[in-house]
Amino acid sequence: MEKIDNNNEEKRYLRAKKRIEELKKFYKHLAVYIIVNTFISTRKIMRNMENGETFEEAFFDSSTFIVWFFWGIGIVLQAFKIFGFNFFMGKNWEEQKIKELMNEK
Repeated sequence: MEKIDNNNEEKRYLRAKKRIEELKKFYKHLAVYIIVNTFISTRKIMRNMENGETFEEAFFDSSTFIVWFFWGIGIVLQAFKIFGFNFFMGKNWEEQKIKELMNEK
């Protein structure tokens, strides 16, 4: 019995360790996203202002934030995966469906 408990404990530890690695990867990705996009946007705004645009025109230019948007989609999808929002037929879908079907009369 003790061997089974140790095995379960080891599995839980490995799952927790994997989850921590995924979280670290996500937070690093998020930090790079913010730093790189801030740099790109600042350079774009400064270049537009040097070309005669006002700050408002340069700031609200749609091309200034296009990278934020598309890269942000990837960040959001990664966040959904990490923090448990599973799309259609996610990780737990199969287990939940089996329990549901087993409880049917």
